[in-house]
This record gives sequence, C-alpha cells and structure tokens, in this order.
Amino acid sequence: MEHFLESSDIIDFDHHAVAVKAQELSEGCDGDAQIVKRCFEFVRDEIRHTGDAGEGITTLSASEVLEQGQGWCYAKSHLLAALLRANGIPTALCYQRLSINDDGKFPFSLHGLNAVYLKEYGWYWIDPRGNKAGINAQFDPPYERLAFELGENEYDLPELYSEPLDVVIKALQTYKTYTEMVGNFPDLGE
Repeated sequence: MEHFLESSDIIDFDHHAVAVKAQELSEGCDGDAQIVKRCFEFVRDEIRHTGDAGEGITTLSASEVLEQGQGWCYAKSHLLAALLRANGIPTALCYQRLSINDDGKFPFSLHGLNAVYLKEYGWYWIDPRGNKAGINAQFDPPYERLAFELGENEYDLPELYSEPLDVVIKALQTYKTYTEMVGNFPDLGE
C-alpha cells in the first residue's frame, strides 16, 4: 500500500504548488471521502481536458497540469493522485482500453483514470477526465460512475499502478501539442 502514497517525478505532490493545493482542498473536510470528493471535483471540473479544449500543450507531471490548468485524461489522473497522496489517501493509476471511434474496432487507445482506497469500500475507481455532453463521471460510493461504459472489445486493465505506464509517459513526452497527440494516443499495441 505504501507505493500508492509515494511522491515521484510525475506524481510530484512534494512540489510546492501541488502541496498547497492539496492542503487547501482538504481544509474543513470531515474524513477521507470528503477530501476525495473535493479533490476529484477540482480536477474534473477546474482542469481542462486538452482533447475537449481542442488545443493546448501536453502536460505530464501533476505540477505541470496544475500550473497549465489542463491535461489529457492521463495527466489529470496524475494530478488527482498527487493531491490525494499528499493527503495520505492511497491512490493508484488505472487504465481502460477503449475504441477511439466508439465502435469496438481499431484504433484503440488507453484511457487514464484513478482508483482510491476508501476504508469503507476498498479500491474505488474514479474518473477525473471532465464531464461534457454524454459524459457524467461522479464520486458516488459505493457506485462507480466512470466517464465511459465499456463496449465491444473494450476492457479495464485490472492492475493498479503506482506510476504511469511507460507507453503513457513516452506519448506525453513525445507529442507536446493537441495536434501532435491526436492520432498518437498511447495503446498496448495488441
């Protein structure tokens, strides 16, 4: 469980701005569930999804996401993990493999989200990608209300990760703008 509480170069909650935001979001909260809800809603609602914006730069670390106010789903999950870990709440990175065209056929892409350990429920998946028409992710334990329902040939990767997958890191380091990233989303290559 300890590795889901650690800071790193990407989940960098020891960065001053991230630590300050984590403390700010937890002020006045009564327990872990309320902290999770506040942090989740902040990342979901206040940090723009680069794909929804249709423009912008690609961010990777939690501090970059916070500073720029935007990120792809992967980067938003890095910020949420950092905010929650800074508050002593075990948080993992999770992935779904989704069809880009929503038809269950190639091409596919990974989608980044989180799992948080809640004493009452165990590991609970949450998706901070951001809501829009047709997407309504919520923090509503014990029910998991994620951004996407899995369709044909789509699936959840069952593993919980303390750090991003290498393929995700490589994509976010290589494709630095919206235009570069579109068509180059990370996938498992199956």
